[in-house]
Amino acid sequence: MNFKHMTAAAVFAGLIAGCNVMGTPLPDPRLSGRDAEFMALAPQARVNSQFERYLVDYKTNEPVGSIIVDNNAKFLYYVMPGGKAVRYGVATGQDAMAFTGRAYVGGMQEWPRWIPPKDMLERWPHLQPTADAGGLPGGPDNPLGSRALYLYQDGKDTLYRIHGTNEPDKIGQAVSSGCIRMRDIDAIDLYNRVKVGTKVVVL
Repeated sequence: MNFKHMTAAAVFAGLIAGCNVMGTPLPDPRLSGRDAEFMALAPQARVNSQFERYLVDYKTNEPVGSIIVDNNAKFLYYVMPGGKAVRYGVATGQDAMAFTGRAYVGGMQEWPRWIPPKDMLERWPHLQPTADAGGLPGGPDNPLGSRALYLYQDGKDTLYRIHGTNEPDKIGQAVSSGCIRMRDIDAIDLYNRVKVGTKVVVL
C-alpha cells in the first residue's frame, strides 16, 4: 500500500478494515408471530459495539456446537467449524453469585415464565406476590426475556440460566444473581443454534 498520497483518515480506515478487529457482524434472525410482536415492545438499549454479535476467530479444544462463557470478558461464544465462533456480549453474575464450571442445556423455552427463586425472595421480599401468583408470564417485560436455556449437571437443574433480559443496558456488566443474560435478539439467535444436550463451559 502506498501511504504517500493518502490522507491520514484514509490510511486509518484502511488499517482498521484490514485488521477487522471486531470480527464480522452477523445479521439479526428473522422474526415473526409472537417474536415480532413482543420484540417490538421489549426494552431497547444501545450496547457498546464490542458487545454486539460477531463471527470471530476462536481457538478452543471444545467441540463444535459448544457454548463457552467468559465471565471476566463478558462474552459468550458459540463454537463454529473452522476455528470460528459466534461471539455475543452478556451480563454475568455478581462475583459471589457467578456460576462457573461445566454444564449442559437440559431444557429450552421461548418467552419463558419467570418465578422468583427462593434466594431472591429472601433478598427482595416484595417479589413474594409474584411467586404466589405462579410467576410472571412470558413477555417483553419479563426478566427472562425472549428465550431461556436451562443449565443442568448430572441430570439436575442447577437453577442457572442463559436467558434474554428486560435490561439490555446492563450487557457487559456483572449484575445478575448468577444467570447469564443476553440481549433478547441474541438470545433468539443462540436458541436457534443450540439443542438440548449442548455442552456449556463457564470460565
